[in-house]
Amino acid sequence: MSEIPVAEERDYPQGFLARLSELEERIGHRFAQRRYLWIALTHSSFSNERRNRIYFEHNERQEFLGDSVLSLVVSKHLFGDHATFQEGILTKLRAASVCAEALYEYAESILLGEYMLLNHGLEETGGRHQKNILADCFEALIAALFLDAGFEAAEAFVLRFAEPRFHRLMQNGKLRDDDCKSLLQEKVQTSPGEKVEYRLVRESGPDHHKHFEVEVRLNSNIIGRGKGKSKREAEQDAARDALAFWFGEDSAFVPKDSH
Repeated sequence: MSEIPVAEERDYPQGFLARLSELEERIGHRFAQRRYLWIALTHSSFSNERRNRIYFEHNERQEFLGDSVLSLVVSKHLFGDHATFQEGILTKLRAASVCAEALYEYAESILLGEYMLLNHGLEETGGRHQKNILADCFEALIAALFLDAGFEAAEAFVLRFAEPRFHRLMQNGKLRDDDCKSLLQEKVQTSPGEKVEYRLVRESGPDHHKHFEVEVRLNSNIIGRGKGKSKREAEQDAARDALAFWFGEDSAFVPKDSH
């Protein structure tokens, strides 16, 4: 790697650099060392596509750091603000707030994918909106804030997204038991490398009375099916079906069917 020059500011696409101020506005932070931001936004595919000429440091190392900062921020907040919660509830809240589904939601809310550097293949196949790519980029962005401005800056940024999610997961001071997608994600995260994907298999009915059918897959294997009046409802139903398959219909871990 030492024989290949490391990319400097002049080596990055001008269109990419020109939009960084716009992203900083969305983030709410002006970087003193923009290099951390360049790295956070550079996918390995972009780096590999150019590796014979120049080395663009990609975001995987920062993603590693950002994952730890994210977990610490969320754990610290939950521990301090919810003194009456037992470990099991704290663990579920944390898992539901740092899972790929949550990170994807956070990233999409600031249009993070629009600012990323991807190779042509991913660009053409919708990589800017792929859940895992955006989730990883968001973690790398957390690390960029931490490296540039310290823990408090990273903490404020994370809680801007995580706190509203905490409130959605809670109901009357208790953890909601109907968020099957988060519960399923928590289960899957216990096995590194596993990937959950929801696929719309059928959409029918007039606009005012739509009906959706969804499959949830684990590494391409169907583990649940669901139906609903919206895609979200169908996905939740499919996740519940998967949980029932995993733990048994009568398990306390499986929310009651609302249909």
